[in-house]
Amino acid sequence: MKKIFGFLLAGVLSHAVVFAGGPGKADKKLTVDAKSSKIEWAAKKVTGAHAGTVPLTSGTLIVDGDKLKGGSFVLDVKNLTVTDVKDADMNGKLTGHLKNKDFFDVTAHPEAKFVITSVTPKSAGTYDVAGKLTIKGITSDIKFPATVKSEGKKVTADAKIVVDRTKYDIKFRSSNFFENLGDKAIENDFTLDVSLVANK
Repeated sequence: MKKIFGFLLAGVLSHAVVFAGGPGKADKKLTVDAKSSKIEWAAKKVTGAHAGTVPLTSGTLIVDGDKLKGGSFVLDVKNLTVTDVKDADMNGKLTGHLKNKDFFDVTAHPEAKFVITSVTPKSAGTYDVAGKLTIKGITSDIKFPATVKSEGKKVTADAKIVVDRTKYDIKFRSSNFFENLGDKAIENDFTLDVSLVANK
């Protein structure tokens, strides 16, 4: 009886290992090329909108063959830029305001970070991505669709991430927290257009 039980247990464990490992290549951790990658931000207010860029400090993409499995990236928030305001003085004032305590408080929190916690394939090259976004030292769960392309030795991951700034204690001129703002109100959501490039 013990021999039969041992044989069955060995068979079950063997099947479990094959199922967990699965066929195909082992996961590979690719380093994101910060210079080739690009992250653009956009925000709206009652009287208009603003846009700019955030430099990428570092990033990784974890892939199994051509399939996305995980990854992360770090943003250099202290060096964010404004691209839609051409007047140098006005640009400087807006950029400085975004960096102070009303918004990103870059002196205390110079970086933001995103880490993937799960990836759900939808169709060829498209995924639903879930992860944890940290801004101003505050971490919140976030989900968004993403596309991943593999061409030769290059892997590109693109996504538009909608961020509710109030979850990260950025409440300046938010109608959720202040009344009678009128045309001075700023929308709670801003977007990050992310394009990460990594080499195999």
